[in-house]
Amino acid sequence: MTDKVFNVAILGASGYTGAELVRIIATHPNLRIRALSADRKAGQTMAQVFPHLRHLDLPPLVAVGDIDLAAVDLVFCALPHGLSQALVRELPAQVKVVDLGADFRLRDPDEYAKWYGAPHAAVELQGEAVYGLTEFYRDDIRRARLVAGTGCNAATVQFALRPLIAAGVIDLDRIICDLKNGISGAGRSLKENMLFAERSQDVAGYSQGGRHRHLGEFDQEFSALAGRAVRIQFTPHLVPVNRGILASCYVEGDAAAIHATLADAYRDEPFIHILPMGEAPQMAHVQGSNFCHIGVVGDRIAGRALVVATLDNLNKGSSGQAVQNANLMLGLPETTGLMLAPVFP
Repeated sequence: MTDKVFNVAILGASGYTGAELVRIIATHPNLRIRALSADRKAGQTMAQVFPHLRHLDLPPLVAVGDIDLAAVDLVFCALPHGLSQALVRELPAQVKVVDLGADFRLRDPDEYAKWYGAPHAAVELQGEAVYGLTEFYRDDIRRARLVAGTGCNAATVQFALRPLIAAGVIDLDRIICDLKNGISGAGRSLKENMLFAERSQDVAGYSQGGRHRHLGEFDQEFSALAGRAVRIQFTPHLVPVNRGILASCYVEGDAAAIHATLADAYRDEPFIHILPMGEAPQMAHVQGSNFCHIGVVGDRIAGRALVVATLDNLNKGSSGQAVQNANLMLGLPETTGLMLAPVFP
């Protein structure tokens, strides 16, 4: 352990992931928040925007241009997609960056343009960025200046499937993932279809038929693991809960071998817990935490299995993962500030 304190800035602090970063860092022994940005809410305090944080002594919200970013050690970018590219390019070379958005997740500029509908504005940085799935890229993250946080849906499914694809224990051409996502996964901006009356007592699929942007991450990561193209079938659904993701992955392979592979892969991982064989996880059991629970259930038809993974989309799926990466980048123990137990009920 070290008593060194690092100064950090959070850009986009008025969104859900920005507020979650503040909540986590507030009790982190080695990180100090020196600046907070929120262009539309500049001039307000975090207490005005998020009353649940009023007990904290925090700097006021300002425009990004009013922050001396050279005075911080690390910047968390919790900005809307597309806004981090030009900003990161202009940062001093000594400032480390964890980007929670999608701007640097895809290494191929053509793939970025395909999934996000516009050319990348900082192509030279795409090759520098390290994909921020901590459990699989931690050595690269330790050496990185720029880390690209994963999509929350992408992280959940990858925790369930990466060890299985790497070990060759499932059929790579027959993977179906059905995902349930809490409302906060859609962000905090005002949208008519996110009104309580529209989402309450309903479950609705979105970006169906292979149009969800996180498929770009699956294609990139799973194909690299397998050494050949892997294209999974993936359908996400919004469910009327505030936080959480539950991914049900239908695969073909021996259920016992699948469970053993996952248990072995995550044996020493502090945040990934494999449940006993036949037990499926619940979204509520990881809420407010940086933990991911994974279960394996055998099917009545031999050779088929259900792999279920769940995590908190705002924490392990985004802000908690970002702090986990920042810990590594700053030479801190990976778990620092992140071992808080889930909230239940």
